[in-house]
Amino acid sequence: MTHRRTSYRRLAAAATGVAALLAGTFAVSQANANPTPSVVPDVLSSAQAGELATTLTERLGAEAAGTYYDSAKDTLVVNVVDEATAEAVEEAGATARLVDRSLAELDDIRAQVEEFAVPGTSWSTDPVTNTVKVAVDSTVTGGELAEIRDAVEAFDGAATLEQRAGEFQPFIAGGDAIYSSGARCSLGFNVSAGGAPAFLTAGHCGSVGSGWSDSSGGGEIGTMTAGEFPGADYALVEYTASVDNPSAVNLYNGSTQSISGAGEATVGQEVQRSGSTTGLHGGEVTGVDVSVSYPQGTVNGTIETTVCAEPGDSGGSLFAGSTALGITSGGSGNCSSGGTTFFYPVVDALAATGASLP
Repeated sequence: MTHRRTSYRRLAAAATGVAALLAGTFAVSQANANPTPSVVPDVLSSAQAGELATTLTERLGAEAAGTYYDSAKDTLVVNVVDEATAEAVEEAGATARLVDRSLAELDDIRAQVEEFAVPGTSWSTDPVTNTVKVAVDSTVTGGELAEIRDAVEAFDGAATLEQRAGEFQPFIAGGDAIYSSGARCSLGFNVSAGGAPAFLTAGHCGSVGSGWSDSSGGGEIGTMTAGEFPGADYALVEYTASVDNPSAVNLYNGSTQSISGAGEATVGQEVQRSGSTTGLHGGEVTGVDVSVSYPQGTVNGTIETTVCAEPGDSGGSLFAGSTALGITSGGSGNCSSGGTTFFYPVVDALAATGASLP
């Protein structure tokens, strides 16, 4: 059951931004979310939907049961379990949708999925279907696949199972932008850490104390001072050399995208990824707060997308316009046949490292 207003008010999103380091140029991004503006536009873009989703999620707390952007109707859909919350959602300018399952119920199912998940499994709450979405890659076969299928079916429609081509794994090798301990990755976002210049990249690309260079065999330009993988997938590298770090993303067409802040991703949002192996590619957010089990361990809280990526793109930037969203973690497939890519949220990486955009 969906509740709609004749004329929706839209909450405008302040321009927030992202920056990346690509093709050997170290780009910077501003990752502090901007304050909510007071002007409400008639048409809600996917970026504005993300801003409104964050605002409503914080305001409603447990009363909300997930959000997603409906691009066909230019509206943010907010799942709720009671009429009173539905009215509050529509007063704020979004579309309320009554669903059967609360986030608490879906979170309980997610916790049970984690107990039987194996490497090659991902799981998340899907706001579009109001279920827990479980996916397995091509390495999950035979008895393992049968056990997972039986476990999902036991939830009696509250969970779904999908099979994905390829293998879920970190995109760690093959890039040409930044180098550490034999690995080649992509710089994500230039930041400030304790007043000193630094950058964010993927945690699986190196280890704390490792040195980084901007060319194969080149001199060190930075040292990793913080990071986590698995569990999370981020790293903070503090510059030890003077390196140009503009607040912009390389769009691989001779131009760049300036950056002004960071935000939360929203299911249905149109996004782009920039990385040193495959350049610029676009797609859509299909899940948030996704857990994915790589051979090395599980990473929680990721953003799942239809954007392609390949080895060496790890650490690169996920963004929407001037808004920084994520750091490339891993996935399956490639940019010839397509695939699934997971990103670690920038806002979480900033919070974990205490860094900010310069």
